Amino acid sequence: MAQKGDSLYQETLSCSICLEVLKDPVAIPCGHSYCMNCIKSFWDEGEKKLPSCPQCRETFTTRPVLVKNTMLAVLVEQLKKTGLQAAPADHCYAGPEDVACDFCSGRKLKAIKSCLVCLASYCHKHLQPHHDSSTFKKHKLVDPSKNLQDNICPRHGEVMKMFCRTDQKCICYLCSVDEHKGHDTVSAAAERTERQREMEVSRQQIQQEIQDREKDVKLLQQEVEAIDHSADKTVEDSEEIFTELISLLQKRSSEVKQQIRSHQETEVRRVRELEEKLQQEITDLKRRDAEMKQLSDTEDHNQFLHNCPSLSPLSVSTNSSSISIRPLTHSISIRPLTHSISIRPLTHSSSISIRPLRYFKDVAAAVSEVRGRLQDILRDTWTNVSLAVTEVDVLLSRPEPEPTSRAGFLKYSCEITLDPNTVNTWMLLSKENRTVTVVKKPQSYSDHPDRFTKHHQVLSRESLTGRHYWEVEKTADVVGVAVSYKNISRSGNESLFGYNDKSWSLRCSSDRYVFRYNNIDTSISGPLSSRIGVYLDHRAGVLSFYSVSKTMTLLHRVQTSFTQPLHAGVVIGSAFFGGFIFPRPGASVEFCKPK
Repeated sequence: MAQKGDSLYQETLSCSICLEVLKDPVAIPCGHSYCMNCIKSFWDEGEKKLPSCPQCRETFTTRPVLVKNTMLAVLVEQLKKTGLQAAPADHCYAGPEDVACDFCSGRKLKAIKSCLVCLASYCHKHLQPHHDSSTFKKHKLVDPSKNLQDNICPRHGEVMKMFCRTDQKCICYLCSVDEHKGHDTVSAAAERTERQREMEVSRQQIQQEIQDREKDVKLLQQEVEAIDHSADKTVEDSEEIFTELISLLQKRSSEVKQQIRSHQETEVRRVRELEEKLQQEITDLKRRDAEMKQLSDTEDHNQFLHNCPSLSPLSVSTNSSSISIRPLTHSISIRPLTHSISIRPLTHSSSISIRPLRYFKDVAAAVSEVRGRLQDILRDTWTNVSLAVTEVDVLLSRPEPEPTSRAGFLKYSCEITLDPNTVNTWMLLSKENRTVTVVKKPQSYSDHPDRFTKHHQVLSRESLTGRHYWEVEKTADVVGVAVSYKNISRSGNESLFGYNDKSWSLRCSSDRYVFRYNNIDTSISGPLSSRIGVYLDHRAGVLSFYSVSKTMTLLHRVQTSFTQPLHAGVVIGSAFFGGFIFPRPGASVEFCKPK
């Protein structure tokens, strides 16, 4: 009868739209019944179409007036009072991944609890006795589990309620008196209580760590905000400063241009004036020459002599500032039989001497010199800007570990080029400025305040902050591989790498290594090699030297605090190992490209 009641309920009292018990049931003209809200919503969604029945698809020319079906409503209320429940929806049935009720017949519902005593799983309906009957009140209900059979001892078929601490496994009571006899055994509940207590302690520690991490996260978030604000403000200020610098350069460029054009105009005008004077003199000379030629061609002697005195002497203007005229004395003497007539000497400009001019090349050279000085200033001081940027550190940041293999070091490899302004005059750089060689004669380098004057030393162009790795290959007998601050002395013994507190040097000879800093030597043991690797972590204050061959061997490691950007450097020969060593010509050191 229950099955017939269920069938009657499912077929008659269920809404085919929502699949649930009818609420405010209504019957439409075709005879099918629905919840009033369901059929209204169905027709509202298809408002542009003719209303139809969702089941038989019969259409109606006008939308039917919905009236509550009183009989169905009374029937539903009566059946509810008799305990009849709504048919479960499809999502209430157990699927392949769900735990099914062990007591449902036919299509099984999802289990909502599993019993560790019964070793069975129950849906809501079949679980009810566990709630209602005192017989089941001591049973342990847990979330649905597919692994209930794991609680059964595979040997004895009993529920495993014991725990063997010796073997760290769950056992049944028979196991405790059999193969686990004499072992440290307790009830599973007691072991659970003990482990849960330990777990609570661990959880408290974890929760404390979570709180600490959350505080760290909050600090980091505040740090991010501070970094963003500082970076934005600094970018704004930097742009303003650079804009002022650019404006100043543009202003100076405009002034130079204006001065050049003004002087150009003055000089051109002066030259044009002189040119006009010369052109006028040429015209006068040509006219005078024509008069003299005409007189000279006169055949009448008396006429010739009569007109000769009327020729006015030629006057030539001079300009001592830019034109020099050499006097040319030319005398014409005519001696007739009775008397002589002489023509006064004519002073004539026979040449124009213009002093050698470079025009405005000197101005371009001066501007070029300014550019060079600005470039030097930017190159020498820009490292301070770069260091200031790299010194921005994130709160709670953790330093990266030092590499442990050559491949790891090569990730930080950098190309080092040597600075021609620092190289000693007894040394010659290669075209790429990567190799330095001792020469027989001093080179004619220009004077520069950065040049080392006493020792055969050179520094790199690059200022080094952050993490870097490079290698040097030596052919010299004695070489110092070093790093140094830019402001190291350039003359005297205090300029030698390692003889001050501004440089660190590993001195390498054919038979030993010596590390030197602040004039203190430390003997180093290790395999001799012609190639030395240098690892620098500026922020962590780590400087390491390695002997490089088929393997890498750590020779010496420095842990300190660097206060300025560093430059790579080498020194060949000089005052090593207590005596002065003048390097042999041809000795060289190359900053390699690691592979």
